[in-house]
Amino acid sequence: MTDHPEKYWIGFDLGGTKMLAIAYDNDWRELGRRRRKTRGRDASDSGTARIISTIHRLLEESELDPKQIAGIGIGCPGPIDIEKGRILTTPNLGWDDVKVGDSLTKEFGCPVVVLNDVDAGVYGEYQFGVAKGARCVVGIFPGTGVGGGCVYEGNILHGAGVSCMEVGHTRISSSGRGSGIELLGTLEAEASRLSIAAEAAKAAYRGDAPRLKKECGTDLADIRSGALADSIEHDPAIRRLVEQAAETIGIGVINIVHILCPDTIVLGGGLVEAMEKLFVDTVTSTAQNGVMSVYKDRFKVVAAKLGDDAGAKGAAAWARRQLADQK
Repeated sequence: MTDHPEKYWIGFDLGGTKMLAIAYDNDWRELGRRRRKTRGRDASDSGTARIISTIHRLLEESELDPKQIAGIGIGCPGPIDIEKGRILTTPNLGWDDVKVGDSLTKEFGCPVVVLNDVDAGVYGEYQFGVAKGARCVVGIFPGTGVGGGCVYEGNILHGAGVSCMEVGHTRISSSGRGSGIELLGTLEAEASRLSIAAEAAKAAYRGDAPRLKKECGTDLADIRSGALADSIEHDPAIRRLVEQAAETIGIGVINIVHILCPDTIVLGGGLVEAMEKLFVDTVTSTAQNGVMSVYKDRFKVVAAKLGDDAGAKGAAAWARRQLADQK
């Protein structure tokens, strides 16, 4: 093992398609990282084993002593039981009632803090990225679903023992599209990458998106964010689909502004990274034109800057803060 005299922190970001573990020293210098695929809808027990093995590989490859781990912060999709470190449900992974905190504590013998993955990403942007110093920052991350998170006066906004800000599951239209829950017409059903890709596949099949059909065909699994970004430059039908999704997110922002009046809205995820200007400009104009006059120009819409690292670094930083507060 390499000599690391100080304790170090591990941040883990569990996504719908990938998992990322990063080790940091006390000055937030990176000591090593390990990325793996999530393997889709794994059974929760095999998924937890994959999380553990990913951390072990990170430690081995970076020559880090497991006994020097100060704490682990892990961001997980879906609602989280904050007090028990438990994933309550993850619609896009099919996991329910997963005691991930207990499993990691037992394996590594260190404190573990479990939080929602978007909360972790927003906290990362608040501490180290584009939302640094904001009084109230709300994150909206469209991907397989649409995740939301909020940092209010330096604290992640939580419910009574449970994560909240499930903006993707708020109703935004009267359409009959579903998003894995009984409520129809949700923000996730209308504006996630998955819903955009589904409509794009239909357009390609009908012959309305020749570029997309040539490059990707009509298989939903092949229509990723990069393919959509390329297609909007050539297929007007796809550009309009993406613009409509961004306008829908803008309506979601209007609702959030009327409730919380955040000074910063952060848009993140691969879809936004691939088409940053389109999303930021469209969401901004939709929201500014739709809010009550007293709220105009009191908020800005920005794109996340830390990329995939936001969730891991934010989870580690939140774990460090929470564990310091407990002393």
